[in-house]
Amino acid sequence: MDEKSWSARAETVSMFGFTDLPSVERRGTIVLTHGEGPYVIDTQGRRWLDANSGLWNMVAGFDHKGLTEAAKAQYDRFPGYHAFFGRMSDQTVMLSEKLVEVSPFARGKVFYTNSGSEANDTMVKMLWFLHRAEGNPNRRKILTRWNAYHGVTAVSASMTGKPYNEVFGLPLPGFIHLTCPHFWREGKPGESEAEFVARLAAELEEVIAREGADTIAGFFAEPVQGAGGVIPPAQGYFQALVPILKKHGIPVISDEVICGFGRTGSTWGCETYGFTPDAIISSKNLTAGFFPMGAVILGPELSDRLDAAIAPIEEFPHGFTASGHPVGCAIALKAIDVVMNEGLAQNVIDKAPRMEAGLRDIMQRHENIGELRGVGQLRPVALLVDQAQEAERRVLVCAELVPRERRHRNQVALGDRVDAIADQAAAAAAQDHHRVRVFVPLERRIAARRDLEVAPFAAQAVLVEQHLTRDVAKRRAALVLVAHRLDALPAVAGQRLADR
Repeated sequence: MDEKSWSARAETVSMFGFTDLPSVERRGTIVLTHGEGPYVIDTQGRRWLDANSGLWNMVAGFDHKGLTEAAKAQYDRFPGYHAFFGRMSDQTVMLSEKLVEVSPFARGKVFYTNSGSEANDTMVKMLWFLHRAEGNPNRRKILTRWNAYHGVTAVSASMTGKPYNEVFGLPLPGFIHLTCPHFWREGKPGESEAEFVARLAAELEEVIAREGADTIAGFFAEPVQGAGGVIPPAQGYFQALVPILKKHGIPVISDEVICGFGRTGSTWGCETYGFTPDAIISSKNLTAGFFPMGAVILGPELSDRLDAAIAPIEEFPHGFTASGHPVGCAIALKAIDVVMNEGLAQNVIDKAPRMEAGLRDIMQRHENIGELRGVGQLRPVALLVDQAQEAERRVLVCAELVPRERRHRNQVALGDRVDAIADQAAAAAAQDHHRVRVFVPLERRIAARRDLEVAPFAAQAVLVEQHLTRDVAKRRAALVLVAHRLDALPAVAGQRLADR
């Protein structure tokens, strides 16, 4: 069957997640049949280098014999079970022992899920359960950061600091996003990295004081923000924030779904950045992508407190049918061995300097590269753009998108609300509000959630015309002016807002 037929079949019956659908419409769906090492092969026999290791998870390639043999052997021996009712497989016990052994904890306990999203969701439920049992039922708020990615369940998506979740009406109440610790993008003009970190620490103190420490259940952080752009923290970030959280009795959860098992040069990202969390979230590398699995690894304090919380009601009423699946656990035991003992983790240490040097050489030869960042083999580059032109481009895109979407929705009134698609198109401009003076279409409630100053379109018509053509301005009845501080706005705009 030819590729066109495969593509048509896929598109007829399949729904894509996190996919730019117009690009798929142009090139068609790529249907894959098998993999060889780091390559995947499609129905036309074309070989593709999968430079993202699937979704960060296929770290041993697509045909590692040891992993497939471990799976086959366990399927022959004991093909499936759960971890309910005081029963679990021997493989589950051995994996839990191994995870505690390689964790930064002297002792602890492990709870299994099917994904990193479910693991983060589970950790939140554990914290809610714990605080309620300890007589603190109001400790339910969760602190994360803008640009963080923690998953796609209703809870883990609320933790995720990405604007696209607005299309689901998320985040849920009580999920608070702090400033992304990306100094290159979020630092103020003239601000040193140390001053930036001090500002973020002060922000945390202010948020805790405003919300009340007795309402905050926990703080979740990826040591390196993965899906948010591979953003390592500013130097000294965790050393500044973790003591504040500890002072207020707020548990610190390290989301190691991407960072874990060697990707940063240490077994865990928290070790790379010199802090000890209260719990670790693991997935992806845990099974090298050969089985869907996530895990919550609890340190000693949370383990003991949860045991005490469970005792009065005699159970923790949460779990998944495939929790601690024996085949998944057998694969995970082999995957940990492969990563830690077959040279994969050591490769990060040995080859990261060469990778960084090569990228730095490219950066020096190309003036459009603004930043080389990362750690270990997490090494992205940031391209420079003319911020004014980029901001205007994004607004123009929104101006085209919104009317088109409204035509498809039977001419919804322009003034009613700005459609979610426009919010997504403008999200990047909104995130650059410290650096870019730009008009973007955002709902008032979104802007308020991001702590932005918003000026109604009617009061800013003359300024809109300075940045956009009259034609575009007429088509955009819902444009608003976005900036974090009055002094970041054009002088006339700041004066108009002050007058109001």
